[in-house]
Amino acid sequence: MTSASTARPLPASVTYLGLATVGLLAFFGVWFLASISGLAPKRVLPSPSDVAVTLYQISVHPFAGYTLGQHLASSLERFLAGFALAAAAGIPTGLLMGWYAPFRYAISPFFDSLRFVAPLAWVPFAALWFGTGFGGPILVIFSGAFAPCVINSFRGARLVDEHLIEAARTLGAGHFRLMGQVLLPGAMPSIIAGLRISAGLAWQSLIGAELIVVSSGVGYLIVQGQGDVAPAVVMAGMTAIGFVGIAIDSILLMIQRGIVRRWQGAAQ
Repeated sequence: MTSASTARPLPASVTYLGLATVGLLAFFGVWFLASISGLAPKRVLPSPSDVAVTLYQISVHPFAGYTLGQHLASSLERFLAGFALAAAAGIPTGLLMGWYAPFRYAISPFFDSLRFVAPLAWVPFAALWFGTGFGGPILVIFSGAFAPCVINSFRGARLVDEHLIEAARTLGAGHFRLMGQVLLPGAMPSIIAGLRISAGLAWQSLIGAELIVVSSGVGYLIVQGQGDVAPAVVMAGMTAIGFVGIAIDSILLMIQRGIVRRWQGAAQ
């Protein structure tokens, strides 16, 4: 018989899964008891079963013009466009700021003031400039996702060994080759970490924009549910937003871990 002192501890993944399960059960248990006890009326807090049924219903039957899947597709299309634009502009900007001091000194005052403007502050301009078109949400998403891309790319570039940069220059590497073959690979772990933060802010910014300046998407679905006094629809939309956000972050986390492993293996 194995003694307690010699028993192997549970793997961290099993412990995490168990604790996460307990936390979810406790959350849904409190929610269910609050809804059936009458502490919160159904028009304020629908039960988990009501939300689950509503999720199925709006997945099969259109609500606010589209099914839940179609609303999600619209939201993801806007998200990917705005996020890709922020990454395409933010990563080179951050690398240049970390590598070329005159560029950093020239752009820092503008960037430091702009990054403290909340993404939702751009919603009035998005509505004025683009109406309910595709460009309005892209502007809001870009404003939320751009700063983390710049900051983490800058930090990554500053962490690259200066000896590698000098060696590349000695071997005749030009500016673009230096950035693509030295700075970018060296800063990649920090860049991916910034992209995870950027993606979370971009998804949140998108939903905020969809509450105001679009005619489809999960945020628009929530607004229509609120207008129809359908709290189950609102909570179903919020549930979908949360699950999609988790999926986006999980994908980026897997990419980050793979790049970090490759980067560490190359360094050894």
